[in-house]
Amino acid sequence: MFVKSSKIFRQNKVLGDNMKVVKDFNDYEILDMASGQKLERWNEVILSRPDPQIIWGIKTRPSLWDSADAKYKRSNKGGGEWYIYNKDMSSSWQIKWRDLTFNLKLMGFKHTGIFPEQAYNWNIIREKINSETKKREVNVLNLFAYTGAASVAALSAGAKVVHVDSSKGMVDWAKENVKSSGLDDKPIRYIVDDVVKFVEREIRRGNKYDVILMDPPSFGRGSNKEIWNIETDLFKLVELCKELLSDKPIMFLINSYTTGLSMNVLSNILKLTIDKEHKGFISCDEIGLPMKDSNLLLPCGIFARWESEKYED
Repeated sequence: MFVKSSKIFRQNKVLGDNMKVVKDFNDYEILDMASGQKLERWNEVILSRPDPQIIWGIKTRPSLWDSADAKYKRSNKGGGEWYIYNKDMSSSWQIKWRDLTFNLKLMGFKHTGIFPEQAYNWNIIREKINSETKKREVNVLNLFAYTGAASVAALSAGAKVVHVDSSKGMVDWAKENVKSSGLDDKPIRYIVDDVVKFVEREIRRGNKYDVILMDPPSFGRGSNKEIWNIETDLFKLVELCKELLSDKPIMFLINSYTTGLSMNVLSNILKLTIDKEHKGFISCDEIGLPMKDSNLLLPCGIFARWESEKYED
Protein backbone atom coordinates (compact mmCIF):
# COMPACT_ATOMS: atom_id res chain seq x y z
CA MET A 1 0.00 0.00 0.00
CA PHE A 2 1.23 3.46 -0.83
CA VAL A 3 1.49 6.16 1.82
CA LYS A 4 -0.18 9.54 1.58
CA SER A 5 2.59 12.06 1.41
CA SER A 6 1.44 15.41 0.08
CA LYS A 7 -1.03 18.18 0.79
CA ILE A 8 -2.94 17.29 -2.34
CA PHE A 9 -4.38 14.20 -0.66
CA ARG A 10 -4.70 15.42 2.93
CA GLN A 11 -6.94 18.31 1.88
CA ASN A 12 -9.27 16.59 -0.59
CA LYS A 13 -11.91 15.83 2.04
CA VAL A 14 -11.90 19.42 3.25
CA LEU A 15 -12.35 20.99 -0.17
CA GLY A 16 -14.52 18.53 -2.03
CA ASP A 17 -15.51 14.94 -1.35
CA ASN A 18 -16.25 14.29 -5.02
CA MET A 19 -13.21 15.87 -6.63
CA LYS A 20 -9.43 15.49 -6.44
CA VAL A 21 -8.18 18.97 -5.67
CA VAL A 22 -4.63 20.20 -6.28
CA LYS A 23 -3.16 22.08 -3.33
CA ASP A 24 0.62 21.74 -3.73
CA PHE A 25 1.27 24.03 -6.71
CA ASN A 26 2.87 27.08 -5.11
CA ASP A 27 3.61 28.87 -8.41
CA TYR A 28 0.01 28.66 -9.60
CA GLU A 29 -3.28 29.82 -8.09
CA ILE A 30 -6.72 31.01 -9.13
CA LEU A 31 -7.22 34.48 -7.69
CA ASP A 32 -10.85 34.94 -8.73
CA MET A 33 -13.39 33.63 -11.23
CA ALA A 34 -16.64 35.00 -12.61
CA SER A 35 -18.59 35.53 -15.86
CA GLY A 36 -16.77 32.87 -17.82
CA GLN A 37 -13.24 34.04 -16.91
CA LYS A 38 -10.66 32.93 -14.35
CA LEU A 39 -7.97 35.24 -13.02
CA GLU A 40 -4.79 33.23 -12.45
CA ARG A 41 -1.29 33.76 -11.12
CA TRP A 42 1.38 31.82 -13.01
CA ASN A 43 4.50 32.55 -10.96
CA GLU A 44 4.63 36.36 -11.30
CA VAL A 45 2.40 36.59 -14.38
CA ILE A 46 -1.34 37.31 -13.97
CA LEU A 47 -3.64 36.05 -16.73
CA SER A 48 -7.36 36.23 -17.38
CA ARG A 49 -8.58 33.24 -19.39
CA PRO A 50 -12.03 31.91 -20.34
CA ASP A 51 -13.51 28.79 -18.80
CA PRO A 52 -16.97 27.47 -19.73
CA GLN A 53 -17.57 26.06 -16.24
CA ILE A 54 -17.62 29.55 -14.68
CA ILE A 55 -21.26 30.49 -15.25
CA TRP A 56 -21.77 32.69 -12.14
CA GLY A 57 -21.47 36.45 -12.45
CA ILE A 58 -20.19 37.51 -9.03
CA LYS A 59 -16.55 38.53 -8.64
CA THR A 60 -15.17 37.84 -5.18
CA ARG A 61 -12.25 40.28 -5.56
CA PRO A 62 -13.22 42.85 -8.26
CA SER A 63 -10.17 45.07 -7.72
CA LEU A 64 -7.73 42.27 -8.61
CA TRP A 65 -8.89 41.98 -12.21
CA ASP A 66 -7.12 45.20 -13.19
CA SER A 67 -3.80 43.52 -12.34
CA ALA A 68 -3.97 41.12 -15.30
CA ASP A 69 -0.89 41.20 -17.52
CA ALA A 70 -2.83 39.64 -20.40
CA LYS A 71 -6.37 38.52 -21.19
CA TYR A 72 -7.67 36.03 -23.73
CA LYS A 73 -10.90 37.20 -25.31
CA ARG A 74 -13.12 34.93 -27.35
CA SER A 75 -14.49 36.08 -30.67
CA ASN A 76 -18.14 35.74 -31.65
CA LYS A 77 -16.87 34.28 -34.92
CA GLY A 78 -14.93 31.52 -33.13
CA GLY A 79 -11.46 31.38 -31.64
CA GLY A 80 -10.12 34.50 -30.00
CA GLU A 81 -6.92 36.37 -29.23
CA TRP A 82 -4.66 37.55 -26.44
CA TYR A 83 -4.67 41.20 -25.35
CA ILE A 84 -1.44 42.22 -23.65
CA TYR A 85 -1.84 44.91 -20.97
CA ASN A 86 1.67 44.74 -19.53
CA LYS A 87 4.01 45.76 -22.35
CA ASP A 88 7.01 44.55 -20.33
CA MET A 89 5.62 41.03 -20.14
CA SER A 90 7.99 38.40 -21.54
CA SER A 91 6.82 36.24 -24.43
CA SER A 92 7.82 33.17 -22.41
CA TRP A 93 8.48 32.49 -18.74
CA GLN A 94 8.90 29.60 -16.32
CA ILE A 95 6.86 28.05 -13.54
CA LYS A 96 7.98 25.52 -10.93
CA TRP A 97 6.17 22.57 -9.45
CA ARG A 98 8.18 20.97 -6.68
CA ASP A 99 11.64 20.32 -8.18
CA LEU A 100 10.48 20.55 -11.81
CA THR A 101 10.53 23.62 -14.07
CA PHE A 102 8.15 24.15 -16.99
CA ASN A 103 8.32 26.71 -19.80
CA LEU A 104 5.19 28.72 -20.59
CA LYS A 105 4.00 31.05 -23.31
CA LEU A 106 0.70 32.45 -24.55
CA MET A 107 -0.73 30.09 -27.16
CA GLY A 108 -3.73 30.26 -29.44
CA PHE A 109 -6.97 28.87 -28.02
CA LYS A 110 -6.14 30.38 -24.59
CA HIS A 111 -3.52 27.83 -23.50
CA THR A 112 -0.12 28.33 -21.84
CA GLY A 113 1.47 24.91 -22.34
CA ILE A 114 0.59 23.37 -18.99
CA PHE A 115 -2.53 22.19 -17.17
CA PRO A 116 -1.90 22.78 -13.44
CA GLU A 117 -4.71 20.49 -12.30
CA GLN A 118 -2.66 17.59 -13.68
CA ALA A 119 -0.35 17.96 -10.67
CA TYR A 120 -2.75 15.50 -9.03
CA ASN A 121 -1.64 12.88 -11.54
CA TRP A 122 2.03 13.90 -11.52
CA ASN A 123 2.15 13.13 -7.80
CA ILE A 124 0.76 9.64 -8.33
CA ILE A 125 2.99 8.96 -11.34
CA ARG A 126 6.09 9.89 -9.37
CA GLU A 127 5.21 7.96 -6.23
CA LYS A 128 4.24 4.78 -8.06
CA ILE A 129 7.32 4.82 -10.27
CA ASN A 130 9.64 5.69 -7.37
CA SER A 131 8.43 2.67 -5.42
CA GLU A 132 9.15 0.35 -8.36
CA THR A 133 12.48 1.71 -9.65
CA LYS A 134 14.09 0.54 -6.41
CA LYS A 135 13.37 -3.01 -7.59
CA ARG A 136 13.36 -2.94 -11.42
CA GLU A 137 13.48 -0.85 -14.57
CA VAL A 138 10.21 0.95 -15.30
CA ASN A 139 9.19 1.79 -18.88
CA VAL A 140 6.59 4.50 -19.47
CA LEU A 141 4.64 5.30 -22.65
CA ASN A 142 3.04 8.76 -22.76
CA LEU A 143 0.55 9.17 -25.63
CA PHE A 144 -0.89 12.50 -26.81
CA ALA A 145 1.94 13.75 -24.63
CA TYR A 146 1.63 17.48 -25.45
CA THR A 147 4.40 19.55 -23.82
CA GLY A 148 5.46 16.66 -21.65
CA ALA A 149 4.68 17.52 -18.03
CA ALA A 150 3.72 13.90 -17.30
CA SER A 151 6.82 12.71 -19.17
CA VAL A 152 8.98 14.99 -17.03
CA ALA A 153 7.29 13.70 -13.86
CA ALA A 154 7.91 10.07 -14.86
CA LEU A 155 11.48 10.79 -15.91
CA SER A 156 12.21 12.53 -12.61
CA ALA A 157 11.08 9.40 -10.75
CA GLY A 158 13.62 7.22 -12.55
CA ALA A 159 11.59 5.76 -15.42
CA LYS A 160 12.57 5.29 -19.05
CA VAL A 161 10.07 7.30 -21.08
CA VAL A 162 8.74 7.23 -24.63
CA HIS A 163 6.97 10.52 -25.40
CA VAL A 164 4.59 10.52 -28.40
CA ASP A 165 2.74 13.44 -29.96
CA SER A 166 1.77 14.23 -33.55
CA SER A 167 2.95 17.86 -33.28
CA LYS A 168 6.65 18.54 -33.74
CA GLY A 169 6.21 21.90 -32.00
CA MET A 170 4.79 20.24 -28.89
CA VAL A 171 7.57 17.64 -28.86
CA ASP A 172 10.19 20.38 -29.12
CA TRP A 173 8.49 22.14 -26.21
CA ALA A 174 8.63 18.91 -24.20
CA LYS A 175 12.37 18.77 -24.81
CA GLU A 176 12.65 22.28 -23.36
CA ASN A 177 10.73 21.19 -20.25
CA VAL A 178 12.96 18.16 -19.76
CA LYS A 179 16.05 20.35 -20.09
CA SER A 180 14.81 23.12 -17.76
CA SER A 181 14.04 20.44 -15.15
CA GLY A 182 17.64 19.22 -15.36
CA LEU A 183 16.69 15.83 -16.81
CA ASP A 184 18.08 16.01 -20.34
CA ASP A 185 20.65 13.30 -19.51
CA LYS A 186 17.88 10.84 -18.56
CA PRO A 187 16.48 8.10 -20.86
CA ILE A 188 13.66 9.57 -22.95
CA ARG A 189 12.71 9.04 -26.60
CA TYR A 190 10.70 11.69 -28.43
CA ILE A 191 8.39 10.49 -31.21
CA VAL A 192 6.53 12.74 -33.65
CA ASP A 193 3.85 10.43 -35.02
CA ASP A 194 0.19 9.51 -35.13
CA VAL A 195 -0.50 7.77 -31.82
CA VAL A 196 -2.50 4.85 -33.25
CA LYS A 197 0.07 4.08 -35.94
CA PHE A 198 2.89 4.24 -33.42
CA VAL A 199 1.09 1.85 -31.04
CA GLU A 200 0.46 -0.59 -33.89
CA ARG A 201 4.17 -0.57 -34.77
CA GLU A 202 5.19 -1.05 -31.15
CA ILE A 203 2.96 -4.13 -30.96
CA ARG A 204 4.69 -5.59 -34.03
CA ARG A 205 8.08 -4.80 -32.49
CA GLY A 206 7.14 -6.58 -29.29
CA ASN A 207 7.92 -3.61 -27.04
CA LYS A 208 6.33 -3.55 -23.59
CA TYR A 209 5.55 -0.84 -21.02
CA ASP A 210 4.85 -0.89 -17.30
CA VAL A 211 2.98 2.44 -17.28
CA ILE A 212 0.82 3.85 -20.08
CA LEU A 213 -0.49 7.42 -19.89
CA MET A 214 -2.81 9.11 -22.36
CA ASP A 215 -4.56 12.46 -22.60
CA PRO A 216 -6.57 12.14 -25.83
CA PRO A 217 -8.17 15.19 -27.45
CA SER A 218 -11.83 15.22 -28.44
CA PHE A 219 -10.79 15.63 -32.06
CA GLY A 220 -7.39 15.84 -33.70
CA ARG A 221 -5.18 15.16 -36.68
CA GLY A 222 -2.11 12.95 -36.81
CA SER A 223 1.25 13.85 -38.34
CA ASN A 224 -0.04 12.77 -41.76
CA LYS A 225 -3.53 14.26 -41.33
CA GLU A 226 -5.01 11.12 -39.74
CA ILE A 227 -8.34 11.90 -38.09
CA TRP A 228 -8.91 11.23 -34.38
CA ASN A 229 -12.37 11.21 -32.78
CA ILE A 230 -12.49 10.25 -29.10
CA GLU A 231 -16.01 8.80 -29.35
CA THR A 232 -15.12 6.33 -32.10
CA ASP A 233 -11.40 5.80 -31.55
CA LEU A 234 -10.62 5.77 -27.81
CA PHE A 235 -11.90 2.28 -27.03
CA LYS A 236 -10.03 0.80 -30.00
CA LEU A 237 -6.82 2.54 -28.94
CA VAL A 238 -7.03 1.25 -25.37
CA GLU A 239 -7.66 -2.25 -26.74
CA LEU A 240 -4.46 -1.92 -28.78
CA CYS A 241 -2.50 -0.55 -25.83
CA LYS A 242 -3.49 -3.61 -23.81
CA GLU A 243 -1.03 -5.52 -26.02
CA LEU A 244 1.80 -3.20 -24.97
CA LEU A 245 1.55 -3.81 -21.24
CA SER A 246 4.32 -5.77 -19.56
CA ASP A 247 3.76 -8.92 -17.50
CA LYS A 248 3.82 -6.77 -14.36
CA PRO A 249 2.11 -3.50 -15.29
CA ILE A 250 1.90 -0.70 -12.75
CA MET A 251 -0.66 1.75 -14.06
CA PHE A 252 -2.84 2.74 -17.03
CA LEU A 253 -4.15 6.30 -16.87
CA ILE A 254 -6.65 8.07 -19.15
CA ASN A 255 -7.29 11.82 -18.81
CA SER A 256 -10.04 13.66 -20.62
CA TYR A 257 -11.31 17.21 -21.07
CA THR A 258 -14.06 16.21 -23.51
CA THR A 259 -17.31 17.96 -22.60
CA GLY A 260 -20.13 15.53 -21.86
CA LEU A 261 -17.90 12.48 -21.47
CA SER A 262 -18.44 10.86 -18.07
CA MET A 263 -15.58 9.58 -15.93
CA ASN A 264 -17.56 6.35 -15.65
CA VAL A 265 -17.27 5.90 -19.42
CA LEU A 266 -13.47 5.93 -19.04
CA SER A 267 -13.77 3.51 -16.13
CA ASN A 268 -15.93 1.16 -18.22
CA ILE A 269 -13.34 1.17 -21.01
CA LEU A 270 -10.64 0.09 -18.55
CA LYS A 271 -12.90 -2.63 -17.11
CA LEU A 272 -13.57 -4.03 -20.59
CA THR A 273 -9.92 -3.98 -21.69
CA ILE A 274 -7.04 -3.69 -19.22
CA ASP A 275 -8.73 -5.27 -16.20
CA LYS A 276 -9.81 -8.32 -18.20
CA GLU A 277 -6.19 -9.40 -18.62
CA HIS A 278 -4.58 -7.75 -15.60
CA LYS A 279 -6.81 -7.86 -12.54
CA GLY A 280 -6.27 -4.76 -10.46
CA PHE A 281 -8.04 -1.69 -9.15
CA ILE A 282 -9.93 0.95 -11.14
CA SER A 283 -10.78 4.43 -9.90
CA CYS A 284 -12.24 7.47 -11.61
CA ASP A 285 -12.99 11.01 -10.53
CA GLU A 286 -12.98 14.70 -11.41
CA ILE A 287 -9.88 16.79 -10.86
CA GLY A 288 -10.01 20.46 -10.05
CA LEU A 289 -8.41 23.59 -8.66
CA PRO A 290 -9.35 25.68 -5.63
CA MET A 291 -9.70 29.44 -5.66
CA LYS A 292 -7.35 31.24 -3.28
CA ASP A 293 -8.80 31.98 0.19
CA SER A 294 -12.17 30.61 -0.85
CA ASN A 295 -14.34 27.49 -0.68
CA LEU A 296 -14.97 27.67 -4.46
CA LEU A 297 -13.64 24.88 -6.66
CA LEU A 298 -13.17 24.80 -10.43
CA PRO A 299 -13.78 21.42 -12.15
CA CYS A 300 -11.05 20.91 -14.73
CA GLY A 301 -11.41 17.43 -16.19
CA ILE A 302 -11.84 13.74 -15.47
CA PHE A 303 -9.65 10.66 -15.26
CA ALA A 304 -9.85 6.90 -14.91
CA ARG A 305 -6.92 4.89 -13.58
CA TRP A 306 -6.17 1.17 -13.55
CA GLU A 307 -3.45 0.12 -11.13
CA SER A 308 -1.96 -3.12 -9.91
CA GLU A 309 -1.82 -1.85 -6.32
CA LYS A 310 -4.48 0.49 -5.04
CA TYR A 311 -3.36 4.03 -4.27
CA GLU A 312 -5.13 5.23 -1.14
CA ASP A 313 -5.86 8.93 -1.31
